[in-house]
Amino acid sequence: MAETKQKAGGMFSAVERWIAGRYLRARRQEGFISVIAGFSFLGITLGVATLLVSLAVFNGFQRDLLSRVLGFQGHLMVFSPNGPFVPPGDDLRRLSALPGMAGVMPAIDGQGLLSIRDYAGGVLVKALNAADIARRPAFAGSLKAGTLPAGDGVAIGAKLAERGGIKLGDRITLLSPRIGTEGAPRSRSFPVVGILALGVSEFDATLVLMDLPAAQSFFELGETITTLELMLDDPAKAPGLHPAVSASLSEPLLAQDWQQVNGAFFSVIETQRNVVTLILAMIVIVAAFNIISGMIMMVQDKGREIAILRTMGAGRGMVLRIFLLSGASIGIAGTVAGVALGVLASHHVEDVRQLVQALTGTDPFNADIYYLSTLPSWTDPVQVALVALSSVALSFVATLYPSWRAARLDPVEALRYE
Repeated sequence: MAETKQKAGGMFSAVERWIAGRYLRARRQEGFISVIAGFSFLGITLGVATLLVSLAVFNGFQRDLLSRVLGFQGHLMVFSPNGPFVPPGDDLRRLSALPGMAGVMPAIDGQGLLSIRDYAGGVLVKALNAADIARRPAFAGSLKAGTLPAGDGVAIGAKLAERGGIKLGDRITLLSPRIGTEGAPRSRSFPVVGILALGVSEFDATLVLMDLPAAQSFFELGETITTLELMLDDPAKAPGLHPAVSASLSEPLLAQDWQQVNGAFFSVIETQRNVVTLILAMIVIVAAFNIISGMIMMVQDKGREIAILRTMGAGRGMVLRIFLLSGASIGIAGTVAGVALGVLASHHVEDVRQLVQALTGTDPFNADIYYLSTLPSWTDPVQVALVALSSVALSFVATLYPSWRAARLDPVEALRYE
């Protein structure tokens, strides 16, 4: 007995681990308890994995969409409430000298009507200097065919080219809503020199990208622009740099950062992620309740064994640790399996989407609804750690009451009614 007590030293002794393992490996007549333990393990595994996959998809969706949108429109936008303007040279010098500023780019954003053969549709016209277009990774890195626009040539979105049957070398006709000198909307023909696949369905379906001088001539803006786009080395600095940008501007120019322009949209994504996370976390909680029920049944079934342990000298603390280890082992094993499954699935979520689409014939991630053409995913190690720690902690909490009941069991009463 002294040897047993000696081995029982520490948080979980070898004897306690061995007995806990024996209790989890139920005999044939105790198979129902093993089945409950198995379902608890599967519940925690699937709950943790599903939660990690959903978080990875939301993270990827937010990061990918944010990077594409910011690459398209800039991190800080300077505009005039009075319409097109000529940016003062002093303002440009002050803005270029601000810390963290990667580029100051004059731009034109307008709307028009594109027509070619029997196709016509509204388009978003965006114009930058040819050198600025080449510096923007969102454009230079999305070139699918041809070259970036320069001179009178334009580049169009890949989905727009597909819908209109437009190929490189075709000439498209753009109709401007601005009234020309003859009292009619302006129209002009442009050759298509490039096709862009930006990965955002709205841009790919409507974008016409052109050189700034060509757009100024087409919209009859002279030397004016509609927006001054400021690119930073880190988009996260935009809100902090906003006051300095505003202080560098002459009247009546105003500045907006990307959070002000797109804040409501990305807040919706954040809210959806929080709601989905809460709902999926319920799966882990339900699995924890399964651990409680399984452990209570195990305590009732092991009443005779507990009484024998107590009569042999095992204290209440040892009994409590045995059952605590039995229940927590299910949660820890389920969490480890869930993390492995979730991280693996998160790295192949686009393959799973394509498989589902091939099997069902329907697209579960419609680009026209979700903006992006592919299902993105990004696994945050901090979130993985928090989910794993929360699952393990919940499993430990779920075993406290059954373990306490086992430790409080009276060996005399247990043997008498056995």
